[in-house]
Amino acid sequence: MPRVSLWFFAVAPVYVLIGMSLGIFMGASGDHSLYPAHAHMNLLGWVTLALFGTFYALARDASQKLAWTTFFLMNAGLVIMIPSLSMVLKFGELPQYVVPLTISEFLAIGGMACFAFSVWGVLRRAMRNDARGGAFRPSAAE
Repeated sequence: MPRVSLWFFAVAPVYVLIGMSLGIFMGASGDHSLYPAHAHMNLLGWVTLALFGTFYALARDASQKLAWTTFFLMNAGLVIMIPSLSMVLKFGELPQYVVPLTISEFLAIGGMACFAFSVWGVLRRAMRNDARGGAFRPSAAE
């Protein structure tokens, strides 16, 4: 398994454990005002990162530079997004919370764009290989 895939799988459970803990806290307190932060943590942190890890494990010919860039952008985005989104939800749209939240959104969308470029690159190589009459076989990178 490529190292980058392993790292995606290593951090994804951390995010879901934090997200689940937040869900338990909200249920116990009866205050569900942070449910958007809980949902972002679970969807972006657990589901999306695990899907990225799966893709990079299966498509071993994907660009490793794009894979690592995706990893760092998504993690930076999440580490900034969840606390700032929580603050916006609790205290309102104050600049000290909205500015980092906005930055985190651009980091996350940048990570998703890098992932899209990775997928399209693998697809392009597969189509080029198919056009030459060969079967698509991922290379054994890393």
